[in-house]
Amino acid sequence: MSLLAIDQGTTSTRAIVVEADGSARLLASFTHAQSYPHPGRVEHDAEELLAHVRACLDAAQGEGVEAVGIANQGESCLAWDAATGAPLGPVIVWQDARTIEAVEALRAAGHEAAGHEAAVRATTGLPLDPYFSASKLGWLLRETPGAPALAAAGRLRLGTTDAFFRDRLTGRFETDASTASRTALMDLSTGQWSPAMCALFGVPMGALPAITATTGDLGRIGALRLAASVVDQQAALYGHGCRAPGEAKITFGTGAFALMVSGAARPHADGPLPTVAWQLTGAPLTYALDGGVYAASSAVNWARGLGLFDDWAQIDTFAAPPAISRGLVFVPALAGLACPHWDRAARGAWLGMGLDTSRADLMQALLEGVALRMAEVMAAMPPAPAAPPVAIDGGMTANAYFCQFLADVLARPVRVAAAPECTGLGTAALAAQGAGLPLTLPQGGRLIAPRPIDPAWHGRFAAARAAVQGFALTGPITTR
Repeated sequence: MSLLAIDQGTTSTRAIVVEADGSARLLASFTHAQSYPHPGRVEHDAEELLAHVRACLDAAQGEGVEAVGIANQGESCLAWDAATGAPLGPVIVWQDARTIEAVEALRAAGHEAAGHEAAVRATTGLPLDPYFSASKLGWLLRETPGAPALAAAGRLRLGTTDAFFRDRLTGRFETDASTASRTALMDLSTGQWSPAMCALFGVPMGALPAITATTGDLGRIGALRLAASVVDQQAALYGHGCRAPGEAKITFGTGAFALMVSGAARPHADGPLPTVAWQLTGAPLTYALDGGVYAASSAVNWARGLGLFDDWAQIDTFAAPPAISRGLVFVPALAGLACPHWDRAARGAWLGMGLDTSRADLMQALLEGVALRMAEVMAAMPPAPAAPPVAIDGGMTANAYFCQFLADVLARPVRVAAAPECTGLGTAALAAQGAGLPLTLPQGGRLIAPRPIDPAWHGRFAAARAAVQGFALTGPITTR
């Protein structure tokens, strides 16, 4: 018995075959184009993404696959024609900030400004931010040629990428509760679309997909049954084996995303965002708290592109003491600040440089900056009952210096995933649950204990982060 997990991510689409004993094998991987047509805009070709999903399905032929699970990007979304299935334009990716002016207009809408912000948080658990799908979907209706006419004819479909895949692959226009909770259009208490939120963002409810459980009978793709559909970060949480309240994982990919299981009751917190972790077959919603850092490995790759290092081994260890102990700080706000600050205007910076600052110093500070930002996110989470180790995965966890520094600034042990495919494993495990099939997830992983640090490090980083926020607020510098 085999399960197929398709991880449709920001930069690639991967097919992972998982056996009943939890052993996983990468079957295929396809990289898709990233388009940046204007500053602040990030797009994908919807048909290219779908073609790669189909290629993953084709690659699994002859593998004895009994059920399929698909993980999606979360907030990335598009518009398409219900009659033809053709996209009306590109996918607007979760990183895209084109709707920032529309979001600010809602926030500044006269005497109703506080009401808009409070209403969105009260209903959806999310802040007013272009990161989430709602403002993007409203933009698609307003700005996409042909969209208003299709809406009037009842042929417009608006949704996240999973709904597009499921519509084209199974003939069922549906999304799951975990993905819907990332749109800012779903009532987090009921698991249904909110008429008030749809009206606020200008999204017709009739154009949205039905919301289903994360697992179960989600349709057939040829001879295969789709048994799970889930956001990639939630899939990784499940793949780490996190089930009890307080158990948490952090995935260090393009961005860094922390999720902590809350349980069956909707959580309330300042900073971290309440979200749906998953909804298993026949069960109520399981909630989680979410906190993100927009730039993680993308910051490392950016620095490599600048020529700050050539080989990954160059940044695995450093001879010098921590950069922050020497007054050198990097704030990884290259795309703004997410949890708990939610400041899109902030920008990244190194602070404390001198004539003796080397490329190695800059990279050491960069790795520390990502870890310190994640420490801010985790500090905003409610304290876990027994402070269990934090599970971590993603490309940056291959860096020994980063993992140890992260444990140090979290002041908690971290457990590096034993298997590299946590998203795939979680997607497969959810598919197994939905199909009623046995699956044993791998246990263990390398445990890293924290070392004592100077508490002043956190204050130094907070001052640097506040400085880049203050600089952003001053606007552009002009000369006479």
